[in-house]
Amino acid sequence: MKAVGLAWYSLYTRTWLGYLFYRQQLRRARNRYPKGHSRTQPRLFNGVKVLPIPVLSDNYSYLIIDTQARLAVAVDPSDPQAVQASIEKEGVTLVAILCTHKHWDHSGGNRDLSRRHQDCRVYGSPQDGIPYLTHPLCHQDVVSVGRLQIRALATPGHTQGHLVYLLDGEPYKGPSCLFSGDLLFLSGCGRTFEGTAETMLSSLDTVLGLGDDTLLWPGHEYAEENLGFAGVVEPENLARERKMQWVQRQRMERRSTCPSTLGEERSYNPFLRTHCLVLQEALGPGPGPTGDDGYSRAQLLEKLRQLKDLHKSK
Repeated sequence: MKAVGLAWYSLYTRTWLGYLFYRQQLRRARNRYPKGHSRTQPRLFNGVKVLPIPVLSDNYSYLIIDTQARLAVAVDPSDPQAVQASIEKEGVTLVAILCTHKHWDHSGGNRDLSRRHQDCRVYGSPQDGIPYLTHPLCHQDVVSVGRLQIRALATPGHTQGHLVYLLDGEPYKGPSCLFSGDLLFLSGCGRTFEGTAETMLSSLDTVLGLGDDTLLWPGHEYAEENLGFAGVVEPENLARERKMQWVQRQRMERRSTCPSTLGEERSYNPFLRTHCLVLQEALGPGPGPTGDDGYSRAQLLEKLRQLKDLHKSK
């Protein structure tokens, strides 16, 4: 089964079969969710607006808007039609696309939007094969658009060149915002397709170094499923229980669960809690010959990922 999965992943990422599959999924999602899979609300911070756009069956794209300059940056615009509709509704000019990684459900709209907006720059990692990339980024590079200062952070693991984008809150005196792609979700993290558990742990630790009040804007609506898994491995976590109750109320009305904060994620996201003794104890004997040595943090992360994949494919 693992070999089949690797073969499919190679076809999806390295051939146009992946693009055709993405287009099929896009058509199905547009038919099933003509107004998007979730009801979202923009956040406004002293002249900076973050607008989540529900796309495909559970993805989120984002517009980051300098409302004074009327300039916009799109993050992972996988459905160009939905993103363009939001651009027109907001009355802004799209000047940049920030792509977290190469997967079609995050990069599939790059071609159409960059052709429609001819001065639009497409940013991403040169290691990741981002379609229609014009401006390669490295770790700690900053993209400036109006008052928007957005820093790229290298977070490999899900893909070799995965980046997350940190919008600095200082210029507009508001919270910083992390656009995490498929690295980090509400109570979850992405699969390690192109790296090791050590690589993914290092990337998650990069995010853990950010402030508690940083807003997390993930690439998918996985909150309810992820919190369900967190309850399996840490059933007595009251922060998780409270968050789950809130998420279930949101999802009953198809409301988005974004954003959370990194402070919240530290309290219930098992993939950010590999240092916690309670998780060591929950997973039982370690992987050594006697089981007495416990898990390293990377081993614990790998074990959590294996259990999550068995819990449900997300």
